[in-house]
Amino acid sequence: MALMEKHAILEKSPTLLLVSSLLVVTVGGIVEIAPLFWLENTIEDVEGMRPYSPLELAGREIYIREGCYVCHSQMIRPMRDEVERYGHYSLAAESMYDHPFQWGSKRTGPDLARVGGRYSNEWHVDHFIEPQSVVPESVMPKYEFLLNAKLDGEYIGDLMSTHRFVGVPYTDQQIEMARADFKAQADADGDYGDVEERYPGAPVGNFDGQPELTEMDALIAYMQVLGTMVDFSTFTPDESR
Repeated sequence: MALMEKHAILEKSPTLLLVSSLLVVTVGGIVEIAPLFWLENTIEDVEGMRPYSPLELAGREIYIREGCYVCHSQMIRPMRDEVERYGHYSLAAESMYDHPFQWGSKRTGPDLARVGGRYSNEWHVDHFIEPQSVVPESVMPKYEFLLNAKLDGEYIGDLMSTHRFVGVPYTDQQIEMARADFKAQADADGDYGDVEERYPGAPVGNFDGQPELTEMDALIAYMQVLGTMVDFSTFTPDESR
């Protein structure tokens, strides 16, 4: 009863309540924030993670432009039902080169964090042209116009330089060769060895089946790389963090 009486004093005094609240928030903030100053990096280094290739980065820009994040998330939570449906839960490192990240907050459609390699390029083309032809219950709009929107990668080097400015570790060589790599990744009959050397594991091919390089190529290249950089068959979480 004595404790309740003392608490009543705190509740009846606005000044005392304010000071006490600030004190609690300050202590809590110090406990949460102070340890971060002694960490060199708050994101676990994961083998396989790399910056997006020029074509993948262009596809990501189209993904953002068309608002795909409104209906699709890119974050698998560590819950049994999500892991069983979508795959290994998302790692912080998988978003380390995303500016902005594409975690999303709503799933009208399925999560896309592990969609890379799950479907063929042809499936993606059909899906973007006529979503209901492959997923009858889909409410996704049609994106056939992407087939007619040609890309030449003229400004892709500038885009990569901007991403480097905010922390993405693109090298001078990667930026210098950006336009060449942009075109080579979408040409399975050309010389794409340098692309694979600079961006290990990058999907290569004529993604939309047309001779011209289009926005459809770029978007599918981006879709096909999602969730493929980390080998989860050998990945072991760092329990010391």
